Amino acid sequence: MNLGLVEKIANAVLYEGYILYPYRASAVKNQQRWNFGALYPRAFSMAQGQPAEGVDACAMRTECLVIAGPGATLDVRVRFLHLVAREVCEMIGPSRGLREAGPLESDLREGEHYRAVAMLEVGGRIFQTWQEAVERDIVIPKVELTELMGRASERAFAFPDSKEVEPLRDPGGGLAGVIVRRQRAIEGSVEISAERAGDQVFKVSVHVSNPTPVSGESLRSRDEALMRSLVSTHTILSVRGGEFVSLLEPPEALRGLAGSCRNSGTWPVLVGEAGERDCVLSSPIILYDYPQIAPESAGELFDSTEIDEILTLRILTLTDEEKREMRGVDERARRLLERTESLPPEQLMRLHGTMRSPRASGEDER
Repeated sequence: MNLGLVEKIANAVLYEGYILYPYRASAVKNQQRWNFGALYPRAFSMAQGQPAEGVDACAMRTECLVIAGPGATLDVRVRFLHLVAREVCEMIGPSRGLREAGPLESDLREGEHYRAVAMLEVGGRIFQTWQEAVERDIVIPKVELTELMGRASERAFAFPDSKEVEPLRDPGGGLAGVIVRRQRAIEGSVEISAERAGDQVFKVSVHVSNPTPVSGESLRSRDEALMRSLVSTHTILSVRGGEFVSLLEPPEALRGLAGSCRNSGTWPVLVGEAGERDCVLSSPIILYDYPQIAPESAGELFDSTEIDEILTLRILTLTDEEKREMRGVDERARRLLERTESLPPEQLMRLHGTMRSPRASGEDER
């Protein structure tokens, strides 16, 4: 298995939609984000009158086929983003310009020492209220297929509430503001099961759910519920002592079994080098077997509903003020801007005029 290639594809899925052109926090389409692979708290989903695996889902299910001999084992990895509310605040009252005297930064209190604002300029830099994200990785290694027969393996996980206060100091060292980062507690569960579907053929199921308890505003507001959600959720399965069956192009003898696999909110495809069958990516974005990152791509653009060349040219035509705002969103937006502005002409030309047929070649290029 080409781990580097699998990681690149998985990261493209993880950050798809993280920020969209025009890459500014003030853009309307960046104020309601992450449409792919969001698993909301179960109570929120039920309050919307939705089934667990429907719209506003609280769970996703992957089913795929494995041809395996005795002693075959599975590695299961569930990845998602845990959102962080980043609030930019300006100092108020006697706290403005605070240096050494006064309360410690960790003791500052909202309303008394600072207040939230959409944007704050400090020392020529723009800081904006935004949603960041932390990558979460749940790894369940070396699960024997035979042990899953008739007895599911369940792994619960949890991440607690957190709060961090970062000072923003002006060129003279005075406290001009703070960045407050808050993360809501989330809970989750991964259940793995298997059933024998034929001679050395197993149907493997992975069920990921979000049982995080919520009440009050988190039951009514999608934005609040999203802070307690598993975002961009996807599953990576790898097998030792066996091989996966393509659900898109199964062998004739297994076509009926492949058609019986139930996948909800996710689509499993073979990943790695073409022809390898030891790894599957179950993604909330529809892909073909053996997806690849286009070799012409200079890096993440987070918005693959558009073409790399078009996005690159659009970024280059942003005004200085628009670029300044983009630079202030977060580190990912800043690096995207700097990378685009530093592209040499020959690399920019590589984005123009390349045509491929994914269906003909068996590859999906993102």
